[in-house]
Formats: sequence, C-alpha cells, structure tokens
Amino acid sequence: MSTLVIVESPTKARTIRNYLPKDYVVEASMGHVRDLPQSASEIPAAVKGEKWAQLGVNVEADFEPIYVVPKDKKKIVTQLKEALKGVTELILATDEDREGESISWHLYQLLKPKVPTKRMVFHEITKEAIQKALKDCRNIDEQVVRAQETRRILDRLVGYTLSPLLWKKIAWGLSAGRVQSVAVRLLVIKERQRRAFHEGTYWDLKASLEQEKSLFSAVLVTLGGTKVATGSDFDSTTGRITTGRNVILLNEEQAETLKTRLEGKIWTVTDMEERPVTRKPAPPFTTSTLQQESNRKLRLSARDTMRVAQNLYEQGYITYMRTDSVHLSDQAITAARACVEQKYGKQYLSPQPRQYTTKSKGAQEAHEAIRPAGSSFRTPQDTGLAGREFALYDLIWKRTVASQMADSRQTQVTVQIQVEDAGFRSSGKRIDFPGYLRAYVEGSDDPEAALEDQEVILPALKVGDHPQCKELDAVGHETQPPARYTEATLVKTLESEGIGRPSTYASIIGTIIDKDYAQLLNNALIPTFTAFAVTDLLEKHFPDIVDPSFTSKMEQTLDEISTGEAQWLPYLKKFYLGEQGLETLVRERETEIDAGKARTVELENLDAKVRIGKYGPYIEVTNGEEVITASIPKNLTPADLDPKQVEILLKQKIVGPDQVGRHPETGEPIYIKIGTYGPYVQLGDKTEENPKPKQASFPKGVTPETLTLDMAVGLLSLPRALGTHPETGGKVQTSLGRFGPYVVHDQGKEGKDYRSLKSTDNVLTISLNRALELLAEPKKGRSAAKSKSKEALRELGTHPEDDSPVNIYDGPYGPYIKHGKTNASIPEGESVENITLSTAIELLSAKASTKSTRKTTKSTTKSTATTKSTKTRAKKTDAAS
Repeated sequence: MSTLVIVESPTKARTIRNYLPKDYVVEASMGHVRDLPQSASEIPAAVKGEKWAQLGVNVEADFEPIYVVPKDKKKIVTQLKEALKGVTELILATDEDREGESISWHLYQLLKPKVPTKRMVFHEITKEAIQKALKDCRNIDEQVVRAQETRRILDRLVGYTLSPLLWKKIAWGLSAGRVQSVAVRLLVIKERQRRAFHEGTYWDLKASLEQEKSLFSAVLVTLGGTKVATGSDFDSTTGRITTGRNVILLNEEQAETLKTRLEGKIWTVTDMEERPVTRKPAPPFTTSTLQQESNRKLRLSARDTMRVAQNLYEQGYITYMRTDSVHLSDQAITAARACVEQKYGKQYLSPQPRQYTTKSKGAQEAHEAIRPAGSSFRTPQDTGLAGREFALYDLIWKRTVASQMADSRQTQVTVQIQVEDAGFRSSGKRIDFPGYLRAYVEGSDDPEAALEDQEVILPALKVGDHPQCKELDAVGHETQPPARYTEATLVKTLESEGIGRPSTYASIIGTIIDKDYAQLLNNALIPTFTAFAVTDLLEKHFPDIVDPSFTSKMEQTLDEISTGEAQWLPYLKKFYLGEQGLETLVRERETEIDAGKARTVELENLDAKVRIGKYGPYIEVTNGEEVITASIPKNLTPADLDPKQVEILLKQKIVGPDQVGRHPETGEPIYIKIGTYGPYVQLGDKTEENPKPKQASFPKGVTPETLTLDMAVGLLSLPRALGTHPETGGKVQTSLGRFGPYVVHDQGKEGKDYRSLKSTDNVLTISLNRALELLAEPKKGRSAAKSKSKEALRELGTHPEDDSPVNIYDGPYGPYIKHGKTNASIPEGESVENITLSTAIELLSAKASTKSTRKTTKSTTKSTATTKSTKTRAKKTDAAS
C-alpha cells in the first residue's frame, strides 16, 4: 500500500516529504506538463493544415484547445507514469489557486490513473497544515479549471491574433496581450502627460526662527491676507496659474524685495492649533501589496519578489504567496499577538484582535494573507535565511506582526506667525505613542529611524510670543511633471482598476521590459517610442483591447465563469467571432492600416517625424529634396524629445559632427558624435583605409558642451594601463564599460576581477594605489552581477558524456545551468541550492533536444517557399496576458 503525491517543484516535494507517512512517495511535475503549442513544430500533424492551427485553438469547433506535452516535459511525464505504477492512491497536491487547479487537471488527463485520485490543497507547508490537508482532500474543481482554461484561450486569441498584425504594420517580434497592452498604454499616457506638461516657476520665503534658544522653520503662506501661490495652483498644461485661483504669484525680484522689507521686523505668533491624529496599521500582505512594498523598500522587481517568495513558501517559511486576501486565521492572529507581547510588550498590543477585509476590485481568492507559516512565527534572525530571502521574510514578518499592534497616536501642531502683512506657517508632529510604528513603517526598512524622521518637534509656543528671525531666504521653486510609474505604482494601479490578476503582474512587467516597450531607469518605467507606436495603433483600431474598464469587465466575467454564474462558450464566441469580434475586426482593419503611418509616432509641437525602423526609432526630416534621418539614443525618452534635441541629433547629418580639436600626437581630428547609446568621440574620419576609427563613449555627467580636448584624448586612450598588481603581477587597467567606468585586474587563468569606480573617481586620472583600494573591496552591485558570469554560483560536477563541468551561473533573467554551449533555465520555483547534477543533466538534455529540433526546422524552411509560412508560425511566441 503506497500513495503517490505530485507537486510542482522538487523543493516543495522535499519539504512536504518530511510531513507525510513513510509509504507516501512525493514527485514533482516541474510546473505545467501540458499547454497550447508554443511553435509550429509542436502542432500535431493531424491539424497542421487547418487555418486555425497556429492559434492552438479550434475556433471552428467550440474553441477546443489543442494541448501538447512540450519536449522538455515528455521525460517528466514518463517518469510520473512510472511512479504511478504499483501505488494504490494518487494525490494531486499542486498550488491552491486556479493555476494549480489547472495543473492537477492536466496531470489527471495525461496520467489517466486507474487508482482513486484526490485533490489536496494547503495554504502553508507545515506539519500541521499538511496533515490537516490529508484529511480534507476533495475532487478537482471543474468550474475553476474551466475558468482558467477560458483565461488561457482568451489570452492566446488576443496575443496570436493581434501580434502578427503588429509584425506586419510596425516591427517584427512585437507582441500584444490582454493585460500587457493595457499596462503599456498606462505608461504611454503618463509619458504623454509629461510631454504636455509646462513648467511653472514661483517664489516664496523661508524663515529660520528661534524661541527660547530652540530653532524652527516657517514658510510664507499669505501676503496681505491673500494666499501665496504654490505648485498646486498651477495648470500643468499651460505652466500658468489655474483660472479662477485667487493667489499672489511672486517672482524672484518681488520675493527679494519682500525679504528686504521684512528684515528686522517683529514676528508674532497669532494662532496655534494642536490636532490629535490616530493611525492604524496596514493590513497583512497580499500578492499585490507585497510586490509594491518589496519594490519600494528592497528595490526588488515584481518578478524577483515572486521568485523569492516562491522559495520561502516551498521551504515552509511563509504561507502561499498568490492571494488577494488580507484575512488572517485565528492561528495567525494568536501567533502575531504573541510576537508583539514578547518583543514589544503588552502596551503595544491592539486591545482587540484585528481582522481585515479585502477591498480591492475583483478580489477572488479565499486564502489567507501572506504571513509567516505555522502556529508560532519564527523571528527573521531565527530562520537562518540570508540575502534576499531574509530581507523579504523580514518584511512579511514585520507587516504581519504590526497588523496586530496598537494604533499610533500623534499630535499635529500648526503655528501661524505674522510679520507686518506677511503670514508664515510652521508645522510640527509629535508622536505621543508609536504603537505599530515600532515594528513597521511603510516605505522604510528601519522603523526606529523612521520614527525619528517623522517627528518634527516645535518649541513651546503660545499666542502672543515673538520669536526671533535668525535667517530669511527667498526660495525659488519649479513645478514638476507627473511622476512616471514605478513597478510599485503600476502594480497598484492595475489592481485598483481590476486589470488582470496580481499573480500575473510580475510576468507582465517582465514582458513589457523584455519586449522593449519600456526601460527601467532609476526605478521608473519609461515607455519607448515603440510603445507609443503600438499604443497608437491599438487605440485607433482596437480601443476595447486597451480600455481598462473593458479589460476589467473581462476579468469579472472570468471570475463569474469560475463560480458558474457565466457560460464560457457564448462569451468566447461573442468576443472572437461576433460581429464586432476580434477576428472580424482584425480582418477588416488589416487592409485599412497603413504601415507607414503605423510606424510613425505623432508627437505634438515637433516638426520632425519619429519612425520605428528595423534597428530602432529614428528621426526623419526633409531638407529641400533630401530626406535626412538620425537614430534616437536609447537614453532619450519620448517626453524629452523636443525641437532642440532634434536639432542636435540632425546637426551632424546636415552640417557634420562638431570637432573638439586635433589629437596632439597624430594630428587627426577628434569629432563629437551622437549614436544610439548617446554621445561619443571619434578619432579621424571613416575611410576605406580606416573603416573602424577609434571611438569612446562619454562618461556619466560629461556633455558635449563640457568636453575638452584633453578629456577627449584621454577617453580615446582607454583602456589605460595603471601598472601591475603587487600580489599577482597581473595587469591593472581602467576603462569605460556598459555600466560605467571600472578598474580590472587580470588574474591570468583565474579570470578578470572588476570593480566599478566611485562617483568621486575619475577614469582619466585614477592612480594605481586607488585602483588597488577598490579591488580590495568586496564585490557588490553590478560588478558582482557581472563577475557572476565568470564565477559559478554552484559547481555541480562533470557531465558523464564528456567530463566537462556542469555549473550554475547568475544571468540577467535569473540563475541558469551551463554545460559547454548549452544553457538551461532553472524551473520556476526551484532554488539554486536544491538542484542536483542528475536534475541538471535532465534539463540540459531537454534543452539540447529542443535546440536540435529548431535547427532541423530552420534548415528545412530554407528549402521551399511553402514551409516559409511554417517558419513564421514557429517564431510566433505566446503573448503575455
């Protein structure tokens, strides 16, 4: 008598195995075992000739999906079938959400078990939770599976119907998606607002006052009884005061005159108000709020947050990390309150246990919030975790514990001070009882420091007091354009609008960046010109697809399908095949859409045309009968492209590049040019004899206006030899790279050791001694990430076929396994530490066979024109939902 339990990942399998009886065998499916075809080679031969085959969905026969087992999963399916032989029971224990329900259903359909089969779900991987789940097994929920299947079909129809249209009309490789395209449009709308923004300037006065030897500050708020203008009084589209506002707008001269008039005059406290304020703790984390706060506090992307949370869940540290719920079980509340009492004292406990209700639009999951697992919470220090896992667990622990703490009691203090006809205001805040702020402050990773920063203590003041003015300054201000979305604010907007599911946000944002619809710069998501072109096309011809309210209604319908309130087939038929269905619209609009116009981005107040080309966006202008083009640098955003920037970009094409001077040794001219990656210097002219003249990029902070001849000569001399390392005798050099200036130590067979220069270091003047200091520092930041491409995270051993090493490295999209020229991604949910050599060899083998198939397909497509269309389908990638 034995039971086979199937979960998604080896890590989860190992953790669960500890809590099950000895006669239970636990195996991993490594995620999904079946899906719609991802390429032409996966389409079954029986349907390959059908016109709907590339969709993977038979739209002519009730939208029947064509499910296939991917090549890299066939061996796993075979192993699971072998494991099923001889057991008396099968338990499908995949995740408790819709995705997990779908995986269990697919496993059941593939394995066709002849033994009793149960569905087991649990919210955390602890002994108590697993043993309870064993007693409460159920059947697979067919309605939930149908809802997930409908979502998958819908996403496939949107992606595979619209993406080919984008390839034809704008550029190859672009993708559209049900949620992805709405998210891209949000970024574009924000960037349009920044383009339309007009800056406003205003001045005020700031005073430094003293009362009983205690200094405090005050700001001018009224003049002659009329409010002095601030940033909120400006119209962002004109840069002027909003019509109807009765305010005084001071310029610099007026502010300086007022300052002179008020100097030496008597200041009098005319009013004082103290207002008590009570703040309650935030609810425990949901998927969305965890992604937001992790991005703000830890600077983790949504994708990295979910990857780390998955590891914590599968190792039994936290509860399930895909949830819309802020509810806490009685067990969790008891555990959190015990932590509060033990660490902070009874006075910090909320008088009554707190329970929270979910308010987010479209919330669906009946789970708990994300919290530490178990009936007693391990403190972060007791977990033995490190790095990102420790930081994220610490965040979850603090937020959960804080949710059961007492309110924070504060007093807001506002003081009005008059000097002649000028009214000043001073504001302070006193924290009377910190309450939950002792444990957790949103946006800060140090609660104690945050408390100090929040508190602004004013001296003891009363009406009639005459504080002394120690200093009075005229201060200029400029209004700021709307802030771009960060990952945190985009996730918050998507959730509040009911667009998509929080569990998918990480992959959606990742796709937006991977597809070059946005670049992540200083934590801001900046849309590209390609994003503008795609959004323009979809807005004009398929407005519903990028309408947040339409997408939100789709999400509601999918939720209703999961509960049986809506029928999936009529909905799909209307959406895709109806009179205004997607297939009909694409067929009609394809002939109407002019590719030239679709590749052109219309920007207000710009005479030049912006076009999307094969190698990226470029500017096009007509100079007489000549058409002149210039590439747009990657760091030039749509909001910043103005007539002046256009003039700079086109100048080198029309007039020729600026010449900074001639090289003192060769006599060759040194030009300043602007390329795709920004300004650079070039030594000499490009000729047949010199087809690749020496070039060097500008360091950060250097502009064409500030570049000198000596700097240009120095840049062209890079890399610059500094000397030899005293310990190894290896060369030490400095140069400029993709991530800025750096020093490098050539260690021979052991590879090269890199360090980034600090902001105070100059790549042209840094000395050997300073370089050695930097090299002696531990690796961190981008330098560490870069060195990981040379240094293995783990060495697993040698491959049995050729005895060459099999190692795990860190790459831009996460850790991967490398053997020779074959790289294989580590499956989602699996940790670096738990990958074995045998598992790695299986993953490499599956990847190698896939590469081999692709090569065969590629060589075959060159032979005939008919298979060329098959190649097109093979390249089609599944657009993110």
